[in-house]
Amino acid sequence: MYCRAGNMFKMAKNWSEAINCLNRAIEIYTDMGRFTIAAKHHISIAEIYETELVDVEKAIAHYEQAADYYKGEESNSSANKCLLKVATYAAQLEQYPKAIEIYEQVGTSAMDSPLLKYSAKEYFFKASLCHFCVDMLNAKFAVSKYEEMFPAFSDSRECKLVKKLLDACEEQNVEGYTDAVKEYDSISRLDQWLTTMLLRIKKTIQGEESDLR
Repeated sequence: MYCRAGNMFKMAKNWSEAINCLNRAIEIYTDMGRFTIAAKHHISIAEIYETELVDVEKAIAHYEQAADYYKGEESNSSANKCLLKVATYAAQLEQYPKAIEIYEQVGTSAMDSPLLKYSAKEYFFKASLCHFCVDMLNAKFAVSKYEEMFPAFSDSRECKLVKKLLDACEEQNVEGYTDAVKEYDSISRLDQWLTTMLLRIKKTIQGEESDLR
């Protein structure tokens, strides 16, 4: 009944009551030991904070709780999906160590799976950019580490891009940096998250934010 009420409050766009009802449902399901269903309701609440109330910190907290419940039930794939949401927002909030830890953790588990190893390069790429936002030397060490851990990363377009960006930063070459990003973007379109991270790194070279293209 709390679930139904929560969903009806969502339809009515009464977000605070929807959250209250879903929280009550979570309490009941966790008391019953039904953590997978409780995790799904945490995701529903996270999505309300994410899209309607725009409170990223609260969305992160609910995604983290959902991930914990999924891990407890050994639903690692579902847990990782929640953790990747956390990493995305943590990086946007400049909580880079938190984002790096998650991207490395998910990347390491992906590279050992025949089905998922293709996606490992994406997670190591994102971790590299988070390192880069902290410090160029950090990024250099990180890329070397990821290449050693996962040799397929070396041949990826993502790894080659990070190396070109590192060279451009070392030379304080804004034009070279922009060209490398343009070349990558012409084949793999940049999403909003990547654009944000790449602009932050570019800002460290030129001292002011400008368009990447």
